[in-house]
Formats: sequence, C-alpha cells, structure tokens
Amino acid sequence: MAVSDDGDNWSVGQRQLFCLGRVLLRRNKILVLDEATASIDSATDAILQGVIRQQFTSCTVITIAHRVPTVTDSDRVMVLSYGKLLEYDTPVKLLEDKQSAFAKLVAEYWANCKRNST
Repeated sequence: MAVSDDGDNWSVGQRQLFCLGRVLLRRNKILVLDEATASIDSATDAILQGVIRQQFTSCTVITIAHRVPTVTDSDRVMVLSYGKLLEYDTPVKLLEDKQSAFAKLVAEYWANCKRNST
C-alpha cells in the first residue's frame, strides 16, 4: 500500500504504531508518550506497554494517558485534574489509600470493564 503525504491514508492507530517504531530505533534517553496508544485497541496497547517496559529500561518514560492499565505499572503516577496536581506517588501507595483519586479511577475503570463484559 502506498503511503500518501503525512500518512493521510493511514488510520490514527497505524500512525501511532509507526511513530512508536521510529522511537524504538532512535534510542532516546527521554521518551514522552502523550496518549500514544489512545487509538489502538486494549490488547495491542497491552502488548506495546510490554515492549516499552522491555526496550526502554534505561530511559525516562513519561506517559500521559487516560487508559488506567497504561500507567498502573509505572514507577510513579501523577494525577492531574483541571491542570492541578492532585497526587504524586507510586501506584502501590496510591492504591493503598482507597480515598485517593488514583484508587478511585482504577476502581471505576474495573467496574466499567465488568459491566461491559456481561
């Protein structure tokens, strides 16, 4: 398939995957992923998160995401709301506090998953 200028004939998900492939080849010391997998299905997202964890161990990875599983295994999580910092800690510490915004997001995410699977 021929690629048109700026990849206009590719889906957003295909363009995101291509960009992630380029990043793998560049080996930068800092990687910023801003909703990098938002247009990719959850199964592919999970695979890519594994690749990112494996291939970028010596790299600082900053992930901006709305999809909860994308950030749950991060070293640190920063929860923002309307541009204000709500929380910043390890996922484990944030999940221990059931009143934390992050714990509530995770609980809401899993509740929605259960509702959608039935």
